[in-house]
Amino acid sequence: MELRGIEPSSTERWLRDNVPGLRAPVEFALVSGGRSNLTYRVTDADGVVRALRRPPTGGVLSTAHDMSREWRFISALHDTAVPVPEPLAYCADTSVTGAEFYVMGFVDGTVLADGASAATFLPRARRRAGLATVECLAALHTVDPDAVGLGEVARRDGYLQRQLRRWQRQVHQSGAPDLALLDAVHDALAANVPEQSTGIVHGDFRPGNLSFAPGGEVLAVFDWELATLGEPLADLGWLVASWAEPGDEVPAVAQGPTAEPGFPDRAQVVDRYAALTGRDVSDLPYYVAFQRWRSCCIGAGVRARYLAGVMGDDGYVAADRAAGELRQAQLAWEAVRELGLA
Repeated sequence: MELRGIEPSSTERWLRDNVPGLRAPVEFALVSGGRSNLTYRVTDADGVVRALRRPPTGGVLSTAHDMSREWRFISALHDTAVPVPEPLAYCADTSVTGAEFYVMGFVDGTVLADGASAATFLPRARRRAGLATVECLAALHTVDPDAVGLGEVARRDGYLQRQLRRWQRQVHQSGAPDLALLDAVHDALAANVPEQSTGIVHGDFRPGNLSFAPGGEVLAVFDWELATLGEPLADLGWLVASWAEPGDEVPAVAQGPTAEPGFPDRAQVVDRYAALTGRDVSDLPYYVAFQRWRSCCIGAGVRARYLAGVMGDDGYVAADRAAGELRQAQLAWEAVRELGLA
């Protein structure tokens, strides 16, 4: 069966020549769950498993799906308190398998992508996983970008302005229909950007992009394709916007496990972050509104790529997502109005 995005013979040759300790032949398998870049499980002749990341096979928008950026961040953070997979090799030669890619160690933990994924965790492990998530985020936001060689990876000023321009441009380039509401939210947010600080921002920090040990500790943080320098509260805003609680009437921006019994609530998450970082979180509602808007932009682009057939077949049903995106856009509009921004 053909595996989209991998040319087996040339990729195997490159891996054999560039990944220390790898012994051919190798087997490739698409890892389910990815909604943007493609991740493959790579098993060599000795049964050692590694992971390979590459962009989608088409529909790649400007500035998106930058493999060198992911590689740079995990390489820089590998020796810090932020757990990341071991960086093994980077390939800039697009002739090998049609795009740049990199290879990292395979972290054998549990990704808490939804409620079902937390079924084997005891309530105390769920609580630990929730607190460990925000503790890991706090650890990331206390890393000095200059000290790990990331000080020049991006501009240090105007993060929110750049984000608003970027996602506004990309959602319009994606071909998504009916963007009037998103445009209105964009305009309200852009006219009321709060004062910003600078740190390392992951861009999609939530339990679904983390791997956990059975006791709830974080083993690794994945999916660094959106990482940059910017306002750390944007990461906390995304985490809060994706953190569901039992009885929520407002849907989260992404699936997650946190409505299951045992997980801490949003207020506990925010309090833990503030205590660990010492940051003022009074502007957090703005960042939650911004992230609801951004989630619509991302979702519209992902849906467009699946409908165009340029992503792997991992069970995603693009046609079922439009209603959720509209609801998030409406919530973002309600949030900016409640903040007095529109």
